Amino acid sequence: MIFRVATRQDLPAVLALLADGGTGAGGTGGAGDRVGAPVPVEAGGAHERAFAAIEADPRNELLVLQDGDALVGCLQLTYIPGLGQGGRERALVEAVRIRADRRGGGLGAELMALAVERARGRGCGLVQLTSDKRRTAAHRFYERLGFTRSHEGFKLRLEP
Repeated sequence: MIFRVATRQDLPAVLALLADGGTGAGGTGGAGDRVGAPVPVEAGGAHERAFAAIEADPRNELLVLQDGDALVGCLQLTYIPGLGQGGRERALVEAVRIRADRRGGGLGAELMALAVERARGRGCGLVQLTSDKRRTAAHRFYERLGFTRSHEGFKLRLEP
């Protein structure tokens, strides 16, 4: 198993992981029979521009877990400076995914442990994340890893 920063070549596989995100207790989010099937990326399109922005920003990392030639997990870490936490950065974890056919074997815990160590190594004072209220299995997973429910989150969609 290799834990590393994603490259542009990983983008179709990462998008496939994100498309199969799951929303409930053990549910999958839509890849169905295409588990792990790469998602086409339009040259110069929104996904490619977003990846380029993440790659260029030292406060953002798209990280992947690779088993052989296959990507089996991913997450994004964003390092946020602030005056709280004694002036130390906090790490925001987003887009945590393990490929549907590999869930339940400990890879998610391994991926999160590696991300927490990465944040600790950077000197972060806190690791935080949000999770969709419908993802009850994910909530139990994060609690088993030591995360505690501490805040109620809010979102405001901005439509073009």
